[in-house]
Amino acid sequence: MEIAFKKIELEDRELIDRYLEKKTYRSCELIFPNIYLWSRKYPTDFAVVEDALVFRGYSDEGETSVTFPAGEPEQAHKAMDALIEWFEGHGDALRMHLVQRQEFELLDGWYPGKFQIAYDRDSADYVYETEKLTTLAGKKLHGKRNHINKFKESNPDWVYESIQEGNAEECFQMALKWRGEAGCEEDEEKRAEMCVTLNALRLFGELKLRGGLLRARPEGEVIAFTIGEPLNSDTFVVHIEKAFAEIQGAYPMINQQFVTHEAQDYQYVNREEDTGAEGLRKAKLSYHPAFLVEKGVVTCQKPLE
Repeated sequence: MEIAFKKIELEDRELIDRYLEKKTYRSCELIFPNIYLWSRKYPTDFAVVEDALVFRGYSDEGETSVTFPAGEPEQAHKAMDALIEWFEGHGDALRMHLVQRQEFELLDGWYPGKFQIAYDRDSADYVYETEKLTTLAGKKLHGKRNHINKFKESNPDWVYESIQEGNAEECFQMALKWRGEAGCEEDEEKRAEMCVTLNALRLFGELKLRGGLLRARPEGEVIAFTIGEPLNSDTFVVHIEKAFAEIQGAYPMINQQFVTHEAQDYQYVNREEDTGAEGLRKAKLSYHPAFLVEKGVVTCQKPLE
């Protein structure tokens, strides 16, 4: 059979959301704004197969790969049959990415011993209890409280605001300044991330994102901002967080304030992966996650009969 994949456009959101709402897992990637914004850097398209939603992307080696079908289990199983046939029709074996443990368990139940999965620690999401990120209570988070207290002492006139149409442009200008200070033009990944950040601010309303900012300094200028959104019924995801590095405590402060004001209706906060960056991993572990969301690449272990 042939599968008609389509480029992701803003007008596809309602359709895509309808299927993604059937997924109850906590992976940060499979949510419309993230998919749409990053599809410009990492080409991604989608198709509805047997009443289940599938995204198609490519590995670093250029191999075609798909996500686990989003839909009711029966429809997902039928979609898997169709995908296996589609790959074989193109002279290839099924390859999947961003597959979570629960999904692989379903896959292995449908096709016992036919597939294998390799989990990638660098792509594992860090998920925290919202209450702990809000209160920072306990000995383990004592250092975070100290950083915030120092920020408040140095910036007594600090203000938190939710990002709205009226102040999004200030965050955009702050991001441009941050880009120059961080040397993004010399680093391809940083440049791509900043492109996503700027587009998220440009399309803030259209993508139905939530955001928060900090003002400090005598002029009340924006010195930090964060962007996120609800991921599912019990988890909020933080996509973007920027602060001026020279302002001590700005990062822990925007982290705490954003969760305090925007994520209290959710039990967990997903702060995404560390991509294997040593400094970022250390920073994310220092907040003591409740658990990690593991994701892996699925390949054929032996030919399907």
